[in-house]
Amino acid sequence: MNWSGGKDSALALYHVLHDARYEAVHLLTSVNAHYQRVSMHGVRVALLDAQAARIGLPLTKLELPEQPDMADYERLMLAALAPLRARGIQHAVFGDIFLADLRTYREQQLASMGMQAVFPLWQRGSAAILRQYLALGFRAVVVCVNEQYLDQSFCGRLLDEEFLRDLPPGVDPCGENGEYHSFVFDAPYFAAPIAYERGELVRRTYPAPAGSGEAAFWYCDLLPAADASFMA
Repeated sequence: MNWSGGKDSALALYHVLHDARYEAVHLLTSVNAHYQRVSMHGVRVALLDAQAARIGLPLTKLELPEQPDMADYERLMLAALAPLRARGIQHAVFGDIFLADLRTYREQQLASMGMQAVFPLWQRGSAAILRQYLALGFRAVVVCVNEQYLDQSFCGRLLDEEFLRDLPPGVDPCGENGEYHSFVFDAPYFAAPIAYERGELVRRTYPAPAGSGEAAFWYCDLLPAADASFMA
C-alpha cells in the first residue's frame, strides 16, 4: 500500500481490506529525509509511525533527498520495492482517482519489476468518494494547501462537510489536482484515534514546473499530543 497518510490512500486501503482478491501486508511512504516529514504533506514522521501502529502493518519509509529529481526518485523507489517483490508481493495499491498520465507512469515502473498497480478509487468521482469517506467515519485534518487554489484559512481545518461547502468553484473536492493534502487521524481500521495538536502555519515556496516562477503552499504543522483525549 502506497500510504501517504491522507484521505485517498486511507480510503483505498479500506477497499483493499474488504476485497478478497488482496491481502494488505505492507505500507510504503515517501519521506523527505532532511526534514523527516512525509513528502508533499509535511507531516512529521512520528505521526506517520502512529498511523502504521494503529493500522497494524509494517512500514517502509522511502527516504528522498531534500529536492530529488526524477532519476533519484525512480532509483530509490525501485530499491525500496525490490525486497518487497522478493517476498512475493505482486501488487502496489494507489489512491489516484483521475490522473491518467500518472497512472500510466506507475504501471510502467511497476511492470519493470513484474508488479501490477491497483487503483481502488479510479474514476469513482470526487464527490462520491468524499461522501463515502465521511459516511464510513474517517476523520482527517487538512495539512497543506496550494495557494493557487486555496487561501491559508483552509489549512489546519477538519476535512468535513463544512470544509467541502466552503471550497471555491473549480477546486476538486478530493484535491486531486494538488489543491490540498490531509492527515487521517482516525479510520475504521485504526486501533485508536491519533491525538494531535495544531502547531504553526507556515508558507513555503518552490520552483514551479517548467521554470514558470514559484508555487506557494501553506502547511499546518501537527504535533503529537501527550493527552490522548485531546483532538485539535
